[in-house]
Amino acid sequence: MKIFRPFKFLRSLLAKYMLIIFLAISIVQIAYFTLAIFVLEIAKKEHGDIVTEAEITSEVEEKWHAEAKNIKNFTDEVVSKHFEKWQERYPKASMFWVGQDGTLLTTLNVMEQLPSKWTPAFTTKFIKERYGGDPFTIITFLGGDESNGFIVIEIPRDVFTPPLKHIYETYGTFLFFGVIAIILFFIVVSFLFFKGIRKRLLHLQEAMEIRDVDGLPVEIDVKKMDEIGQLQQSFNKMVCELRDSKNRELKEEQLRRELIANLSHDLRTPLTKIRAQSYSISKEELTEEGQQAIKAMETSIISIDALIENLMSYTLLMASKYKYEAKEINVLRFVREQMSTWYTVFEKEGFNIDIELHSFENNEWQVDPIWLGRIFDNLFQNVLRHANSGKYIGVKTESTEHYDAFIIRDCGNGMKNESNAKGAGIGLSIVDIMVKGMSLDWDICSSESGTEIKIKHYKVK
Repeated sequence: MKIFRPFKFLRSLLAKYMLIIFLAISIVQIAYFTLAIFVLEIAKKEHGDIVTEAEITSEVEEKWHAEAKNIKNFTDEVVSKHFEKWQERYPKASMFWVGQDGTLLTTLNVMEQLPSKWTPAFTTKFIKERYGGDPFTIITFLGGDESNGFIVIEIPRDVFTPPLKHIYETYGTFLFFGVIAIILFFIVVSFLFFKGIRKRLLHLQEAMEIRDVDGLPVEIDVKKMDEIGQLQQSFNKMVCELRDSKNRELKEEQLRRELIANLSHDLRTPLTKIRAQSYSISKEELTEEGQQAIKAMETSIISIDALIENLMSYTLLMASKYKYEAKEINVLRFVREQMSTWYTVFEKEGFNIDIELHSFENNEWQVDPIWLGRIFDNLFQNVLRHANSGKYIGVKTESTEHYDAFIIRDCGNGMKNESNAKGAGIGLSIVDIMVKGMSLDWDICSSESGTEIKIKHYKVK
């Protein structure tokens, strides 16, 4: 069961990203309201006192009727003061007074051309045109009595636009780009946050691909204890476990090599004694069956001795203790000498020997003669042990544009088929290590009709 640890959670990437989201929402809200208040103040300074939403047209009409009814002294001065009072509230308003006889008396801020004498027909037409239109028009009798004439106020309807709508129409673009800027700021912060995560993950990936001298990944520095930091810690722990496992494997390998070397040495002592005893017995008068048994014993002793030698060589090669000394030798002469040593052996076994060695463009190879001799010895020995049924051994040379090569061919049953002397393949493993150790190459082509092996030396361009 997992226990919630608040301090560990606060150090996590999830907590950091939640903090970014919280700050983004808070900053957007605070910034939006700050911008709105700032714009509202600017609007008040530019437009003066703008009517509130409560001051709708009906309330304005009621106030106009009520104040007109309370006027007692019907002179031009009194009416003008009344008009000026309303103009302070509504600077864009226009007002005028028409007397009982239809004469235009007092006007204020009237822009249009009005008749100096109002007839009933014109008055009716005026009321009909202004009803429900723009500007908003209120007509009332002065003092509440039609004998005093009527006064008119006309206010543009945009004055009654709600403040927020007015502000939006005037400063909406400013607000829009302000919010966009805040959102872009949040996007940039998020981008930097995830860019940092990506950078750390790529650093971890690079660390996984880098190898130390022992072939293992290198440990990385853990700077933050969040999810990626925990992943880095796990990676470092895995590297330590791999290194410990590698060290244990090397120690076990060293013990195994020492054991094989000691066994190889210990086995040769009794094998020498057996060889000496078999030689002594062969000097005695034996029946034909006894002589055949001694001969089979000597063959087995030779095979066991070769296997022990291969095992010892393979162990030394794997431990990098088989000394390598490269020299420039005439490889064609060297292979001929090797064949002369093995010629009698193959001849004794009844092999058909086919040797066709031609000079290369450059017979001088930079190789270790001991290693090269060991390669040919192992290959010839394999032919004797595994391809004896074919009774054929061919050694030839081949030259191409890219390489010079020696070809060893037999007519046995192929490497995929079982043979009476099938072993663990140590001989070919030694050949592979030595060939690559001398910067050579080799190919094996095996079928039921025989096996062909090429030892190739690439030409320097």
